[in-house]
Amino acid sequence: MEANVSYLESVKKQFLYYKTLGEKAFEQLEPDQLFVSVNENTNSIAVIVKHLSGNMLSRWTDFLTSDGEKEWRNRDDEFEETITTKEELLDLWNKGWDCFTNTLNTLTNSNLSQIIYIRNEGHTVIEAINRQLAHYPYHIGQIVFYAKLLKSGEWDSLSIPKNKSNNYNAEKFSKEKPSKTSPTKN
Repeated sequence: MEANVSYLESVKKQFLYYKTLGEKAFEQLEPDQLFVSVNENTNSIAVIVKHLSGNMLSRWTDFLTSDGEKEWRNRDDEFEETITTKEELLDLWNKGWDCFTNTLNTLTNSNLSQIIYIRNEGHTVIEAINRQLAHYPYHIGQIVFYAKLLKSGEWDSLSIPKNKSNNYNAEKFSKEKPSKTSPTKN
């Protein structure tokens, strides 16, 4: 039982980490850079955000009671360049993440082995969460990589800066190990 609480808390932290990475990448770009597509086979950051939001809204609306691929979802449209402003992009980003996190925050241990469906294929709740834990960071990695390319040499690192691993590790190991306590039961 306790491992399940740890699982839910762990995935919440992981998703928040990746959401924050995406937002830190957006902050470093000029608004017009969010809409750059280098060729017809690549998606702009805006299109990636539109797809992520569409996926989140479809998967996490009525998560426990209806198929995760909603009839109202138009996945193909998610890959069309229709967002025109940074504000619209951020609204869509937040709408998707709010739907997702609100649903994730309602889940309890008793839900984790429940079967839900995505495109008529059964998944346990844990499997469905893990599926998205692979999907969302994949696209956020694309966003970060694309943002770094667009910024060229002006990039503020979102993790350990290049050639700074030794400094980072020295700082980390200079501190006493924090104790890690078990999460409380849900």
